[in-house]
Amino acid sequence: MEKNPVIVLIMATMLEAKPFVTAMGLKKIGSRPFQIFETKKTILIISDIGKANAAIAATYACHRYFPAFVVNMGAAGAASSSCSLGKSFQVSRIIEYDRPDFRSGNPVIHTPDTLDGFQDASLATSDTAVLAADLRKEISVHADLVDMEGASIVQACRKFDAPCYLFKFVSDTPEHSTSDDIVTNIRKYRNPFCDFFLENVMARL
Repeated sequence: MEKNPVIVLIMATMLEAKPFVTAMGLKKIGSRPFQIFETKKTILIISDIGKANAAIAATYACHRYFPAFVVNMGAAGAASSSCSLGKSFQVSRIIEYDRPDFRSGNPVIHTPDTLDGFQDASLATSDTAVLAADLRKEISVHADLVDMEGASIVQACRKFDAPCYLFKFVSDTPEHSTSDDIVTNIRKYRNPFCDFFLENVMARL
């Protein structure tokens, strides 16, 4: 596939993306099939929450823009208290906790691209939000973080031979069990995460 020099960023919600739109001077160019923002060399797509939305957004990005890189970033829950609130990670391994492999019965595993020099974490992607402490504990045997999009974005990008990176910040821990907690924490930590990404990641892509 011929690559363009553009980088596509995929985020699930505008709540997470707002600081990026402002800091990068992104201009909205469309609302369907997704909210899309752009500069000359960067496209930001708001996928909405969940595996299906994420896969469709990544497929659309690869088919429409032929990007040099795709980056999925945004909020993720911590499976245990070892990942502190607000901390940023690069994702180096993803399991689909709710989708076992047909032959082995084990969760499907995806391996995103990675950059040197960042603290790595493993991620579990599922189609339902993981909030309960007992479920987080169960998943913590397999992964450090939980989300609802990452695995699908990597899977779609692999179909189009597009490099795909994931960077996440911790928006909730086993102590945070409600949607209100998550929204409050995203608002608190989204600006530091944006600063981290622009200062430390963007220049290397």
